[in-house]
Amino acid sequence: MATAERSFPADHPAARGHFPGNPVIPGAVLLAETLRAIEAGLGVSLASCRIKSAKFLAPARPGDRVAIEFSRSAAGGVRFACAVGTQ
Repeated sequence: MATAERSFPADHPAARGHFPGNPVIPGAVLLAETLRAIEAGLGVSLASCRIKSAKFLAPARPGDRVAIEFSRSAAGGVRFACAVGTQ
């Protein structure tokens, strides 16, 4: 199991409008950043990957740090989990 982190600055542009007074980082941005972190960690391109399922158990907000744990299976698949914590 490998670990990576991504931080979302307080002024992250994706949070504007999602949602005024209660900003969150959109799920599509979270997944894109997760894939970039995994690509960097594994040294491979995941451009043609398919995400079979994703659950968002807690929102990521501007200013949050997201810890990403991931591993690659013998068959070439990748499993990951993200946990949100504040900076």
